[in-house]
Amino acid sequence: MVEEEAKSLPMELSEKGGVENNGFVQNEAFDDKETVTISQEEMPKTCIGGLSSYEEPALKPYAGMPKEVLLKFSSQARYRVTREILFWLIIAAAIVLVCATIAIIALSPKCLDWWQASPIYQIYPRSFKDSNMDGNGDLKGIQEKLDHITYLNIKTIWITSFYKSPLKGLGYGAEDFYDIDPMFGSMNDFENLLAAIHDRGLKVIMDLIPNHTSDKHRWFQLSRNRTGKYTDYYVWQDCTQAAGSATPPNNWVSVFGNSSWQFDDVRKQCYFHQFGKEQPDLNFHNLAVQQEIHDIIKFWLGKGIDGFSFSAVKFLLEATHLRDEPQVNKSQNPESVTAYSQLYHDYTTTQVGMHDIIRSFRQTMNQFSSEPGRYRFMGSDGDENIEATMMYYGTTFIQEADFPFNFNLINMKNLSGNSIFEAVNLWMKNMPAEKWPNWAVGSPNAARISSRIGKEYVNVMNMLLLTLPGTPVTYYGEEIGMENIASDNVSEEHISSDPTFPEKSPMQWDGKVNAGFTEGNSTWLPVNSDYQSVNVEVGIC
Repeated sequence: MVEEEAKSLPMELSEKGGVENNGFVQNEAFDDKETVTISQEEMPKTCIGGLSSYEEPALKPYAGMPKEVLLKFSSQARYRVTREILFWLIIAAAIVLVCATIAIIALSPKCLDWWQASPIYQIYPRSFKDSNMDGNGDLKGIQEKLDHITYLNIKTIWITSFYKSPLKGLGYGAEDFYDIDPMFGSMNDFENLLAAIHDRGLKVIMDLIPNHTSDKHRWFQLSRNRTGKYTDYYVWQDCTQAAGSATPPNNWVSVFGNSSWQFDDVRKQCYFHQFGKEQPDLNFHNLAVQQEIHDIIKFWLGKGIDGFSFSAVKFLLEATHLRDEPQVNKSQNPESVTAYSQLYHDYTTTQVGMHDIIRSFRQTMNQFSSEPGRYRFMGSDGDENIEATMMYYGTTFIQEADFPFNFNLINMKNLSGNSIFEAVNLWMKNMPAEKWPNWAVGSPNAARISSRIGKEYVNVMNMLLLTLPGTPVTYYGEEIGMENIASDNVSEEHISSDPTFPEKSPMQWDGKVNAGFTEGNSTWLPVNSDYQSVNVEVGIC
């Protein structure tokens, strides 16, 4: 009985003029074919004028439409056009989003590396802190005072030369590039200091002066005896020796004055030195010498240091033709030329190939920069000429120094708004695109701010240093306004060996005896007499 009623239902619907589905699910008893279509024989027929005609009812979209019905509606213009408009809008939006992302990445400033994000604090180790009461600062002393550096929010420490040295030139002529001078401690002390620096999240860079060594260096001793490959490790030339004096090969003079050639009694030749006679120049035309410096770089980077400051690099090469350098005053008697400033140094500085050597140093350092967060910084000194200085940045395609150190603010002749503007503008307008500037207000080789321009400008210069774009570089003691010391009570040895001793006086930590620099009875240089009012305890704490 139920089955007969179910079968009669479609017929009843047909008699009412069509099938309507208002979203209800069909009775499961319906046969699938009967619910999908109704044959023409089952549809009502109407006779008009004796002719038979069939009017198909208007079909509307409904839920649960089968594929055939859906395709029928989707092909209609109103649905097709809407669909295409939405499709192309999505494509256009995706393109705009990608372009906007690329533009944001391209225009956004790069994340600063560690050597860009913090001031660099330069320490002259002999004058920073004495830990063993011998009157000389040392590596343990630096470690004792790391809290002061972190208090200043300094992230990078630059330690000047502490290689084993007879200290002619105060450490700038190394006797052994692979060892620590006993005055400053041991290699174990250095490793402990390095670990303590890194534990505080700080970085450390150190000096390297590849141009010359001490005359006590093993290489020089072997070279003067013409031993194997070391024979040509230095610049040797024949020179005549008569009446106790040598006639040099040319008129070249050293930075410190007088001839840059020194006769050696052992080898019976003259060796070349751009600085003191105790600091013979290495022969960088010899590839074996270049490799020695690469090995030194690898040694210290392997120890874990974070970078180098290369000094005196413009002196690495000299012309092999040995022609006399031109005189500044051509009418001057050539025999009277003894000062460095009396010659144009066309053949002894910035020779062709010098930058290639520095770039090779950079390539060696890059071998240790592959680990994330372990980029190795490379700084260099510059030149008197701004265009020549900018060449140390390298080129667009060849990396050299991250920056040459900028001493424009130190070298100002007088202090004024215009002079500061000119010093800053000179660097910024000449600096290559995409390079990073830096600014220094103190140095071991320049008078302190207080002595150079006056105590009242210490805070002004320090503020300027921290507001200029780029990396600030400061020198120990400038944060509290230390002054140069007078030559009174300074030994003749210090005065004669280093004319820059006034800015190397011991760090003034407090108002106690010897300014808290040492607990010993004496200091290697006198402490400034103003230490009771100018010290870390008073000025910062």
